[in-house]
Amino acid sequence: MNHETRTRAKIGVLVPYTNTNLEPDMMLMRAPGTTVHFQRLGGYDVDEIPGSGQMAGLGVSDISHDLRMISGVRPDVVLYGCTSATLTHGPGFDETLAARIKASSGAVSLTAAGALVAGIQALGAVKVGFSSPYLGEINRQAMGFLAASGIETVRCADIGRELGNYGQGELTPKEVFDLACQADHPQAQAIVLSCTDMRAVEAVERIEAHLGKPVVTSNQAMMFCLMRELGLPRHDALPGRLFDRL
Repeated sequence: MNHETRTRAKIGVLVPYTNTNLEPDMMLMRAPGTTVHFQRLGGYDVDEIPGSGQMAGLGVSDISHDLRMISGVRPDVVLYGCTSATLTHGPGFDETLAARIKASSGAVSLTAAGALVAGIQALGAVKVGFSSPYLGEINRQAMGFLAASGIETVRCADIGRELGNYGQGELTPKEVFDLACQADHPQAQAIVLSCTDMRAVEAVERIEAHLGKPVVTSNQAMMFCLMRELGLPRHDALPGRLFDRL
């Protein structure tokens, strides 16, 4: 049996408690020699449709206990794994939350929303097609979040129906592919798939091959940013053109 060193980096992830796809995505993409550790977040009602109010409430919920728990592994980086919880508040809130997490954990801190912007910027894209499983108000807030960083959304596509907290994670990679294609536009330089519970990582390479454009997803962008911050080398399990920028 071959053994990994497990000494390259420890990755801590704060994940909403109904999310079923962030953990497997992180395990799919993790670099050899790294370990990934998860702490689940509450702060929202599982039976409500995850609209702007619910996600904004998650963003301001008390995570001090969760930070103490994840800090127990002495992580090198802590990821805040909900995109909409901070993009509903705007870039200033997102940056402040990342700073709070860093101060509490002593680790590099990255948010899903901040990583999404960083990934788009790494590609040099200023016009994007945007898609998500969110309700309309969150999509408008997401486009405003991107616009604050100089990124114009030239087309926005949503799933076309209300999805509950589990419904987002139950979308198949084929449905995510179709959603991405709906977001394409002749002026779009990249396609953005926002939501840590959407199975977008599995669809990235098919979308890029079909549309001929790079794709940035919440989970992929977090992995890209943490690898860049920690100086981790590229490996074979990383999907998409984004990782060419490491």
